[in-house]
Amino acid sequence: MIELKLRNSSTIRTMRIVKTNCNFEREPLIAPLGFKGGYLSELWQSVVLLGDGKGNEGTGLGTQSTLWSDSQVFTSNSESAGNGMMFLATSYALERVKEIEWDTPFDLLEKILPDVYEYGKKITNNPHLRLTFALNSLVAVDNAAWVIYCKAKGITNFDDMLPTDIKPALNCKHDKLANIPLMSYNVPLDKIVEVVKQGYFFLKIKIGSDPDKDGNLDKMLDWDKNRLKEIHEAVKNIETPYINNGKVPYYFDANGRYDSKDRLMRFIDYAKKLGALDRIILMEEPFPEEFQEDVSDIPVRVAADESTHSDKDALVRIQQGYTAIALKPIAKTMSMSLKIARLAHEKNIPCFCADLTVNPILVDWNKNVAARLPALPGMKIGVLESNGYQNYKNWQQMKNNHSMSGADWIEAKDGIFNLNQDFYSQSGGIFLHSKYYKELIGIGK
Repeated sequence: MIELKLRNSSTIRTMRIVKTNCNFEREPLIAPLGFKGGYLSELWQSVVLLGDGKGNEGTGLGTQSTLWSDSQVFTSNSESAGNGMMFLATSYALERVKEIEWDTPFDLLEKILPDVYEYGKKITNNPHLRLTFALNSLVAVDNAAWVIYCKAKGITNFDDMLPTDIKPALNCKHDKLANIPLMSYNVPLDKIVEVVKQGYFFLKIKIGSDPDKDGNLDKMLDWDKNRLKEIHEAVKNIETPYINNGKVPYYFDANGRYDSKDRLMRFIDYAKKLGALDRIILMEEPFPEEFQEDVSDIPVRVAADESTHSDKDALVRIQQGYTAIALKPIAKTMSMSLKIARLAHEKNIPCFCADLTVNPILVDWNKNVAARLPALPGMKIGVLESNGYQNYKNWQQMKNNHSMSGADWIEAKDGIFNLNQDFYSQSGGIFLHSKYYKELIGIGK
């Protein structure tokens, strides 16, 4: 792995955690959320506490997604059982944290990730568990580590939190971010058109459906073609000022459902036939993780997501011709995402921040990174996928739980996150404790 050393402080001390706690809350979705051929009905929000015994405490949130992180765990267990396993991994990580000394959150993650991964294999009875399962379980722990680390070092904003080696990869400060909404399998066409007319012009469209639940990939391709056709016909004449060609762009996410380049090219050739090829700004993770062929001959920008567990995996994908990387601080930890961002910058590979249908506080963890990434090729502004408002039944209450509830930059307006100086000076509120989640973790009552 790439070694990253924080150079913000000349007085780095070894840290030790002596106090931990964790809890979770089940958040129901408005309707089943479909991707990877499956459907989610709820998402568990985990919250952890770290204390160093010197008056410094850090709380961190995580949103669990077993379907995204390891679909085999999801399909082999009930939804609640899969979530329970991931929460057990989080709890186990907190026990490990109390046994070790660490200098930076990067250091902490590197020390606990192997053990948490092995523990995850045991509790899921899956020797081939995907590393993203362990990383997803560690998001809350890693976020809490960053908060307590910054408190111990007197760091009060995101820019100062970034290591010197990372800063070149995150050297922008956008005043606007396009909010990318998620169009999962069951979002009706009229809803998609309505969203675009509201200003949400950058569409993330889930493909790879299993319409008859029989695993037939020919049926999947036909379904995907029909989905592309109906969406393209509905929005092709709508214009936007935020992209160079003025057309509504498409961001397809296949979540590894395509088995071959030949099958993917049949989808892309169909897009060309429709006149939609120049709309495809991203084709994310079309192939399963074990697919190791070069993709540089595919005539769209192919992005890696789940298969880039780490900076090491990201390098392999770049060498295989992938030309974009989805960063997920809210799914793979901030620490690992910063490592990947640094590598991508060195290799001149554009990055963007994708969602995991996370809560509003985690949206702002993601937003701090997205706000500083260079715009994607062809775009005039930055982008951030955020779809919680589309999917959570209690989204308004979840916004109220934000430590800076009511801030203008928390939610998009007309499809745009407007980021003012207050957002940057407050770092989106990520260093502040949420009263609600503090009480959920058993402090502040």
